[in-house]
Amino acid sequence: METSATAALLTRRFIAGKTLEDVLAVVRRLHQQGFRASLDHLGENVCSEEEAEEARAAYESALQALASLGLGATISVKLTQIGLDLGEDLCLNNARRLVELARLTGARVEIDMESSGYTASTLRIVEQLHEETRSVRAVIQAYLYRSEQDIRRLTALRVPVRLCKGAYDEPPSVAMAAKAAVDANYLKLARILLEEGEDPALATHDPAMVRDALEFVRRNGRGAATFEFQMLYGIRRDLQEQLRSDGWRVRLYVPYGNAWYPYFMRRLAERPANVFFIARNLLRA
Repeated sequence: METSATAALLTRRFIAGKTLEDVLAVVRRLHQQGFRASLDHLGENVCSEEEAEEARAAYESALQALASLGLGATISVKLTQIGLDLGEDLCLNNARRLVELARLTGARVEIDMESSGYTASTLRIVEQLHEETRSVRAVIQAYLYRSEQDIRRLTALRVPVRLCKGAYDEPPSVAMAAKAAVDANYLKLARILLEEGEDPALATHDPAMVRDALEFVRRNGRGAATFEFQMLYGIRRDLQEQLRSDGWRVRLYVPYGNAWYPYFMRRLAERPANVFFIARNLLRA
């Protein structure tokens, strides 16, 4: 699967390549088109300290390369990729090295949110790193019941937040299942961030969410330079281009690396609706 011609057609649309050189070429092209980028070196849930160190080293190389380009790119890191399953202290030490390097090079580390079992530990690490460096952005998932409380705490601490809807298959005790409920909560949380948040990012491909956010921004006079939209590389390129051409900041989440197959399979297994989402976007501009 990983070497087939059919798979290559799929991965070219959504994955920037297997190597750092591949993704840097994409970042340069996106910058020329007026987009910012956040690099995701694919992988998560490592099983040894050696694997965690390898992942950290890959991100260190990415940060050093991005510093030489000076294109305003960030990195997006899943904490299970740098050892969270092996211990919070180990993970914090690896994350601290990345965040300190990001601070020194003028970048930022976006700490991806994973399934709800990791939410509390992820936010503990985010808050610690923010206190030390002011070079992290947290991710909050709108479908979790706890998310409003988390956002209010993070905004009070001046921690930047990326808001997404959430993609993991969560139990009804912790997450909303109905799309209408998730959408309504996303809009509520987005407005809180746009009103009170520090450099918030709205991660969505939903035109209705985008329209509501822009209407709120225009009514409240928030400048285009004080927040950004984030979207996945290869998804809704028409909407990405429209927002960019209208003068809004757009950052694309750009995956790369050898672990594309488990990345795709995990996303599809977690939420079968993602199959149709990806299929639709293969046919879009």
